[in-house]
Amino acid sequence: MKMKNNSQGLPSRMPDNTAFRQQRLPAWSPYLTAWAVLPGFFTTGAFFLSMGILLILSAKSVKEIEITYTDICSDCSKLRENASNFYKECTCSVPFFIPEKMPNVENCAPFQRASNEIPIAPCGAIANSMFNDTILLSYYPNSTTRINVPLLSSEITWWTDKHVKFQNPESRNLSSAFAGTAKPLYWTKPVYQLDQENPENNGFLNNDFIVWMRVAALPTFKNLYRRIHRIGHFADGLPAGDYSFDISYNFPVTIFKGKKGVVLSTVTWSGGKSFFLGGAYTVTGAMTWLAAFSMTAIHLKLKKTISFQSLKLAKVKAKVERDKRRDVFRTSNTWVRTTGRDCRD
Repeated sequence: MKMKNNSQGLPSRMPDNTAFRQQRLPAWSPYLTAWAVLPGFFTTGAFFLSMGILLILSAKSVKEIEITYTDICSDCSKLRENASNFYKECTCSVPFFIPEKMPNVENCAPFQRASNEIPIAPCGAIANSMFNDTILLSYYPNSTTRINVPLLSSEITWWTDKHVKFQNPESRNLSSAFAGTAKPLYWTKPVYQLDQENPENNGFLNNDFIVWMRVAALPTFKNLYRRIHRIGHFADGLPAGDYSFDISYNFPVTIFKGKKGVVLSTVTWSGGKSFFLGGAYTVTGAMTWLAAFSMTAIHLKLKKTISFQSLKLAKVKAKVERDKRRDVFRTSNTWVRTTGRDCRD
């Protein structure tokens, strides 16, 4: 701050006499009244309640059929528990019925390097436990006919994950790009051979790998596996009837008491079946409305009290004013009489 000398020649710390330094700048201070604040609370509460109800109704309209195949494929599970049989092929069939139509490297330990000290790609426990069962869905329009339901593995990932977050090494040949690395311990194929039919769906850009690497927050979760290709018999979705799953059981979960299952589900404008978002909106709206009603009740109660006190104060002021006018009138009459007597004298 610039120093100035006062009248005695000593330096002064007084700020300049300006509007900014003396805090005389014009400012707007909102005057919040009950009738200005309460409509905002009611409107916000109505919005959240409406969104919550819509999301809950949308989630309820989703149709799901869950088939847990851990116990059904128990033979494959026991086979996988023996390390010597881990890489043997094991397939089990799961029949079911659809009743209605359905429209950083240090963090990788202990999965950072293989036993021969070769780095693992991709490393880490999440990548190592990637879901790698193969599931084929079949439809039986009658007892003698079997139709494989066409499934698509494309467009099951987030766009940002596919095009921004995950990238393959810059090389024309993925096998040479991943030379000098080992596959995860529980994988049956290296990362550059995950999809034999589509070369573009290999490496770190494999759709199943990207979906699995988006870790769920809770121990019970669902990941998108495939989309139904709407052609032929399935142009309008899955017709009602008999179906079966042919599952290549590759990863055991009974060791840590886990379970695996398949969920057939429809989707709505809000996504799959989840009541969390709808419940969050509903609770927020209800709490907002509760606060709004509470403040309204308090305001009306205080308004009556203030109005009664104001009425009493107004009566007291009116009485005081009448008394003042009466005293003034008396003083004026006395002055007039005194003046008149002085004049006569």
